Amino acid sequence: MLSTYCFCDLAESLTHSKEHHNLKASYPVSYNNYEGFLCSLLLPEEARRSSLALRAFNVELAQVKDSVSQKTIGLMRMQFWKTAIEEIFRDDPPNQPVSSELWRAVRTHDLTKRWLLRIITDREKDLEDRAYRNLQELEAYSENTQSSLLYLLLECLGVKNVHADHAASHIGKAHGIVTCLRAIPYNSSRRKVYLPMDICMLHGASQEDFIRGSQEPNIRDVVFDIASQAHVHLEHARSFSHTVPPAAAPAFLLTVALEDYLQRVRKADFDVFHKSLRNRNPLLPIQLYFRSWKQTY
Repeated sequence: MLSTYCFCDLAESLTHSKEHHNLKASYPVSYNNYEGFLCSLLLPEEARRSSLALRAFNVELAQVKDSVSQKTIGLMRMQFWKTAIEEIFRDDPPNQPVSSELWRAVRTHDLTKRWLLRIITDREKDLEDRAYRNLQELEAYSENTQSSLLYLLLECLGVKNVHADHAASHIGKAHGIVTCLRAIPYNSSRRKVYLPMDICMLHGASQEDFIRGSQEPNIRDVVFDIASQAHVHLEHARSFSHTVPPAAAPAFLLTVALEDYLQRVRKADFDVFHKSLRNRNPLLPIQLYFRSWKQTY
């Protein structure tokens, strides 16, 4: 009940306060990034709206790959965002909801252009529509996309700390790896497999095995190896949490959702196609709320 009232109050404040200025920008987040939306609601008020803008920007980019039938169209949409970022930093944003909110966030928090452009650049490279050659390539992609987003969230919170940046790097990598795992059923249904090829080869797992939804031990071994690396990144980020300022903790609330998935996939014996992984965790809101209250990650 506590979590329900908490999130209802926050949602109501978003609707009726000055943050209602452009709710169109938050719609893609609440619909396509439910966990990120909940995390944004728990940020301090001065950072909440900017967090939603950044996550909406990230959703816009993430959707390009799946929403276009030709790479050329995807490249055009990425170019739109590259141009939009340049115009935002010239105080002349495009007349588009997410761009307008992103411009406000940049002006309010003096956000770093490099992180925004890095997200676009690596999303653009990902349009190649091929599997990662190895786990290191997946980690690099995760660093350039998810970690960059966390660096921007830290700027929204006014945190400039090398230890917080270090934690963001590892948490972002864990996020990217978990996202890759969670997307396996969806991608397999479209006959797409993006898992690191070195790990698949190590266990003798083919792309066709994943497309068929195989539950054989070697498929689970692939998932185990990849999930273990995400766990390593989370544990490493926590190993020096005592050096990270408490003000940075809200940026890392997504660790709750990441560890929740890793625990659930472990309980499913690393079968990513298990029906228990299809549903949201109904306790996630209250888990996020209490982690926020504790100011830890």
